[in-house]
Order: sequence, then C-alpha cells, then structure tokens
Amino acid sequence: MEKTAEPLTESYFYILLCLYRGPNHGYGIMQDALRLSQGHVHIGSGTMYGATSNMMKKGWIQELPTTDADRRRLYILTDTGRGVLLHEAARLRHLAAAAESIIGGEANEE
Repeated sequence: MEKTAEPLTESYFYILLCLYRGPNHGYGIMQDALRLSQGHVHIGSGTMYGATSNMMKKGWIQELPTTDADRRRLYILTDTGRGVLLHEAARLRHLAAAAESIIGGEANEE
C-alpha cells in the first residue's frame, strides 16, 4: 500500500471517499462530496479535472471505458487508492481522538 507523504486535501479525500462504494462520474462525485460534507466542500469542475488527472497518474483511480454516446468520464478506485483513503481516514481518526482528549466537549461545530 502506498502511503501518502502529506495529508490529503479535502477535495482529494472526498473524491476517493465518493469512489469507495463504486464507480462514479465527475458530476456525481461533486454532488456526493457536497452531500457527505454537509455543504462544506464544494469541488468545482476545474478542481475535479486536475485532481482526477493527478490521482490517475498516482494510480489511485482509473478511468473506465464508456460508450461514445456517454460523454461522461467514469472513475473507479484502485487498490492503491483504497489504501491511501484508509490510511488517511485512520490518520484523521487519530487527530480527532487527540483533540478530543484535550478539548473534550468544548469543541463547537461550525
């Protein structure tokens, strides 16, 4: 499993998370990320294009072949991408637990 050298950006995290359950196209990922983040993460089309291109180069996601009639690009999470996502989720759980041990119930949700 490839470990990330740096934490994932929110956009990268949500793109990988949205592909965890199965293939999806860019617009679907953008809508799912908005829903999962409860409106906090808006992935624009430019960010989506750049992120998916970069993640394909890293081997985290793959583009699935589509018919000529379907102009949408369909993406799927690779085993490497799944490992990166799981590693990042564990890292975030550790951070949240450390914060909870110090801050406790004082943390306010925005």
